[in-house]
Amino acid sequence: MRFWVASVFLVFASSLCAAEPLRGYAAEVGAFTVSGVSSGGYMAVQMHVAYSSRVQGAAAIAAGPYYCARGSLWSARNECMTGAPAPSRSDAERFEREKRIDPLANLPAARVWLFSGTQDRTVVPRVVEALAKQYALFGASPVLVADKAAGHAMVTEHAGAACSATGPPFINDCDYDAAGELLRHLLGPLLSPSSSSDGQLVAFDQREFDEAHAAGMAKSGFAYVPKTCFGGKCRVHIAFHGCRQNADAVGERFVREAGYNRWADTNRLIVLYPQTAARYGWWAFNPRACWDWWGYTGPAYATKEAPQLRAVVAMVERLGSQRKER
Repeated sequence: MRFWVASVFLVFASSLCAAEPLRGYAAEVGAFTVSGVSSGGYMAVQMHVAYSSRVQGAAAIAAGPYYCARGSLWSARNECMTGAPAPSRSDAERFEREKRIDPLANLPAARVWLFSGTQDRTVVPRVVEALAKQYALFGASPVLVADKAAGHAMVTEHAGAACSATGPPFINDCDYDAAGELLRHLLGPLLSPSSSSDGQLVAFDQREFDEAHAAGMAKSGFAYVPKTCFGGKCRVHIAFHGCRQNADAVGERFVREAGYNRWADTNRLIVLYPQTAARYGWWAFNPRACWDWWGYTGPAYATKEAPQLRAVVAMVERLGSQRKER
């Protein structure tokens, strides 16, 4: 009896602590931009190719070509991290013919920004170079920054570990503002960032966006909403964390220290930080809480049918809905 009462109390208490549903902010979501680190970089590229009619620009830090792993974890760990993947259009062209991604004709007009650290031994520079070559095959003109002595991490101007480090929380102080540089490239001229973030970091319940719990998402995600965006008409940028960089692993380090928020404050930009969760089941083995860039959520992981892509797009749509006060 005591055990039953205690269990009911814990369930009740956890429900009280659950994050609120994501609110609408009347944001401009017909077009948006994306970026990510490592598995998040792969995810940003997947979203760009799959939804190229809406993604006007993409940035990837330490990531390789679209559909590089082709559904194979072995290929992901070897060819697509430390190997020499061959850039290709063929898989994307097949998905286009099957109408599982948007037309590739959208890609030449998109802005693309890529980064590879010279000290990155996790996703080596030649893998990122292959992504740049693939974007060129798509007709895009990517910018590749490859002259910083960075390890495998989100690169910042002031926050994090030593520049050459590779380890949690995978945020490195390289005296280089990667978030600012990529946002300026993707969005065009921006106002100078705020000296300190004064918007609201909102934790929201992601479970309603995870259809049948198939996407491997965490219970909660985050959105950074500047004060000026509570009145609507702000743009949206999606920032994907890397493996072992989700909130369950590093707390709010990535969503607060990656460098996006102070640019968002002065440029009417909402930053969406979706979150994955570690999974240990045979049906979805993802112990490092990576985004799915090899197929653990199913074979459609790089198309518009992908559970994770669908979930994040639904979050974007919610941000574009009318705000309802509580």
